[in-house]
Amino acid sequence: MQQNLSIGGRVQLNRFCRQYLQLQLELDYPHAEYLRKDAFQEAIYSTVFDESVIEHAPPARYQLKVLKKLVKNIEQSIQDWEEDGISDNLMNHLSTLLSSPLPSEAASTQQKSYVTYTLSSLLPSFSNFKSPPPASPRSPEITPPTTPTSTSTLVPTITLLESRSLLSASGTTGLKTWEASLHLSQYLISTPLIPSKRILELGSGTASYPSYVPNTSALHTYYAQTGHQTSLNDSSKIDGRVYIWGEDPVLDGGGDRAEMEKGMLDVDVVIAADVTYDAAGIPALVSTFQNVFAKNPAVKILVAATVRNERTFAGFLGTCKEYGLGFEEVDFPVVGEREQEGPFYDDGVEIKICELKSGGLD
Repeated sequence: MQQNLSIGGRVQLNRFCRQYLQLQLELDYPHAEYLRKDAFQEAIYSTVFDESVIEHAPPARYQLKVLKKLVKNIEQSIQDWEEDGISDNLMNHLSTLLSSPLPSEAASTQQKSYVTYTLSSLLPSFSNFKSPPPASPRSPEITPPTTPTSTSTLVPTITLLESRSLLSASGTTGLKTWEASLHLSQYLISTPLIPSKRILELGSGTASYPSYVPNTSALHTYYAQTGHQTSLNDSSKIDGRVYIWGEDPVLDGGGDRAEMEKGMLDVDVVIAADVTYDAAGIPALVSTFQNVFAKNPAVKILVAATVRNERTFAGFLGTCKEYGLGFEEVDFPVVGEREQEGPFYDDGVEIKICELKSGGLD
C-alpha cells in the first residue's frame, strides 16, 4: 500500500504510525493534502488499525481517542466530497470502538498495554538482525525484537508489555516513559561496543528495553531484575537473575555460587538506565559497580540518567567518588524530537550517559 504514496506521504505515514504504536500522548497527524486521499487512509488502516494484521494493538481507549481525532482531521481536509471521502474501514473500526464497553480512564492507566518501539537506527544493519524465540503464551511480559511488522517491510521493532502508570506519580519522574533507557539504547546501537560481548544489565526503566537491543549481536546478556522476577523470552543468549544491589546475585532455580558470580559479574559491559533517581538506593548500586570492577577491572560500565533532580544526580556522582570510582560523560546528544524516527522521547529533558572508571580518572 505504501508503494503508491509519495515520499512525503510515506514519511508522514511512518511517523504517525510509529508514534501511535508507541502510545505517544501527542501525535503528529499527517497533513491535509495526504489525509484526504483514499490510498493514504487505507495505508493508515492497514498499518495500525487492521486487527487481522496488528499482533499487539494499543488499548481500545487509546485507539478510540486517536481514531476520533484522525477522522475529524480527515473530514476537515476534504475539499470536494464528490472526489474524496472517509475510508469505510476506518469508519467501521471507529463504530466498533464506540459500541464496545471500555474501561474508565483511571482503570485503563493501571492496565498493562503493548507498546511498540521502532528501532530506526538499526535499519542499516537490519539484514543481520536475528529474532529470539517467541514469548511464553502464559506470561508474555516482554516481546523481543521481531521480524518486520506491518509498520514497514524493513523497520525492526521491539514490543513490550508496560504499565503506563509504571513510573512514580510522586512528581519525581512523572507519568512518562523512561527517556534515559531509550537514549542509552540508541547509543548502544550506534557504537561497536556490544558485538560478541558478555553484557550485564542492572536495570532499565522501560522493562529491559536496552537488554534486547544489544542482544541482537551480544555474546550473552545477563538481565538483573532488582527484587522481583520478570518473565523473559526463552533465549540461550539471555539469563534472568534476581539481583539485589550490593548483595550476591541469585540464579533462577538455584545453582552453584561460583557459577553465579562468574556469569553475573565476569562480564565485558554493564549497562543501567533510569536507576539513579532514588537517592536511597545509590550506595547499593555503586557497591555493585565496585564488585563488578573487582572481577574485571577492564569492564565498561555505562549509566544513563534523566536528570530531573540535579541534587540526586550529583549525589550519585559523589557516591562514585567515595567508592573510588571515576566517571566520564559520553558525548551523545539527544536528537531533537522533530528529527526522531523512532523510538520517540522527550528532547526537553537533560539526559546523561556516563562511563564509570575503576580507581578514578587517569
